This record gives sequence, C-alpha cells and structure tokens, in this order.
Amino acid sequence: MNALRPSGPFRLGDRVQLTGPKGRLHTVTLREGGELHTHHGVLRHESIVGQPDGSVVTNSGGHEYLALRPLLRDFVMSMPRGAAIVYPKDAAQILASADIFPGATVVEAGVGSGALSLWLLRAIGPSGRLVSFERRAEFAEVAEANVETFLGERPDAWRVVVGDLVESLPSAVEPGSVDRVVLDMLAPWECIDAVAEALTPGGVVLCYIATATQLSRVAEYIRGSGLFTDPEATETMVRGWHVEGLAVRPDHRMVAHTGFLLTARRLAPGAVPPDVRKRALKKPSYADEDVELWTPGAVGDRQITDKNLRKRVRDAKRAVEGARQAAGERGDDDVD
Repeated sequence: MNALRPSGPFRLGDRVQLTGPKGRLHTVTLREGGELHTHHGVLRHESIVGQPDGSVVTNSGGHEYLALRPLLRDFVMSMPRGAAIVYPKDAAQILASADIFPGATVVEAGVGSGALSLWLLRAIGPSGRLVSFERRAEFAEVAEANVETFLGERPDAWRVVVGDLVESLPSAVEPGSVDRVVLDMLAPWECIDAVAEALTPGGVVLCYIATATQLSRVAEYIRGSGLFTDPEATETMVRGWHVEGLAVRPDHRMVAHTGFLLTARRLAPGAVPPDVRKRALKKPSYADEDVELWTPGAVGDRQITDKNLRKRVRDAKRAVEGARQAAGERGDDDVD
C-alpha cells in the first residue's frame, strides 16, 4: 500500500483543501482548465499545480487561499457520501476500543461511504485483511471510489462483499479466523450469532449505534447469548478550545453525541465467566411489543432518495478518476 497522504508539488488530479477569506473551506480536485468560482473572484487550478503543499495562492480578486492536501479527517468530512459516515472522533475510539492492530483480520458491516474503512485500512496495514459487507451496491460503489481516491489505489488488503452479513460471512471467512468485527448498522443483534462463529476466542466485537433503544437491545442480546464477556458501552464527546493569548475558553459549540460504542470479547467454547456463575441470567427486561421500538423507522432511519444517491455515485466516480490521473502522473515522474 502506498503512502496514505501523497507529498510533493500539487499535480492534476490531486484533491486540495483551500482555506479562503474568513476561514471558509473549499475542497477541489485539480483539473486541466478547472476554476473555483466564489463571490471573491476566480481561482484557476493551474495556479495551484506545481506549488508545494502548504502554499498560499491568490485568486483574480486578490484574495489569498491556503492550499493543503486534506488529512484523512478532512477528507472523510468532505468526500461524497452514500450513507452517513463514522466521524473522526468515533473512528479514533473504535480503533482503540476494538484494539485494531497491524496484521489483524477485521470484518466490517456496513461499509457506508467508506470513512471507517479508510481508518481500518490504515490501522491493519498491508499485512492485515479487511472484509467489508454492504447490502446496497450503490453504497459499496461510493465507498470503493472514496477509498481509491484517498489512497491512490485499490488496496490489496481490502475486499468488499455486497450482500447480507449473516448470509455471506460464513463463505467469506473461516470460522474462528477473525480478530475483530465492527458492526455499524441499525440492528446489529441480528448478526451476533454469525459474528460469534467467525471470531477467534478473545476476539472483539464492536457495535456503533445511534440510539439508546438500539444500545439496550444489542447489549441484552449479547449478554443473553452467553458467548461473550459482559458488554461495555461508551460515548465520546469532543470539545474544542479557543486559545489566543490569555483569552482561553471552551468553544461555544462542540461535537457531542454522534453514537454509542459497545464492545464485548468472544469467550472460548464452553467458557462461563465467574460473574455469570454467581448470578442467574436475568430475563431480558423487554417484551415482544418493545421490539417494535427498535425497528429502523422507529429509531429514525433516514432513507436517501435514488436520485440523490445516483448523484453521489457520480461525484465519487469523478473524484476517483482524478486520483487515478494523479497516480499516473506520479508514475510517469518515477520513470523519468
């Protein structure tokens, strides 16, 4: 796998983050004859090509723009989206809580727009293996384009499977061969039995879920299965600070709740933890009628329209075409 953030002068096809007047951000893909039009004037892409990373360029109105290649956190916030993304603050906690390590075999479902896939690929390295499952082919297409756009290539360590995890997982991996499983879906409890079969003893399952009702449901299912350690749930909140001279204070806005992380570890076959021996398994504190509260509609699932999704697929394809062009030019430079 090549370096995740290319260096050197900007080339056609590169993705560039431009910070303009009043800190306004624009992310563009450099194209021949391309221009960024704002009410401040026109910035020609050709004025950026050949400049080193971190340069300041000027548009036709005399306004200056700072040009930088996006960091991964910047890229995932501006890339085309088929589905909602995992935010950087949660991605960082997922890597830590699930203990994603170089060389690990990781299963991910669903792939969404590929944001978490990028973080996982960076963590497992070229010696690892990531198998991502996605039910919707259009979402998988957007994710694949986004990953290739940022990395500059399709990583050998990554495989995308379009289909249902429960149906496809047994044929995609050997039983007991998976180190980590990350579930980002509306009803992760439906996949727990299949996940338990795929995980190696001591392996970690992590569920990224949005609502308290989902959190309760999956925790009760994992606890009742008897196949895992008692689940642990957390959420992450990030608050920025304004620091200018002696004016040091918290920002007025913060990134608060985006989702819960729930983790548990796979037990060895037949193992019963001591704490479970000491207490009888309680009857789940929910009834059949409560399950209705955990349906996709009830938990606020927002469906993207087909027209909007087709537009996002086109945007992702245009971005990856630019990345391929940039990769080709870098290859030509290496040959020279």
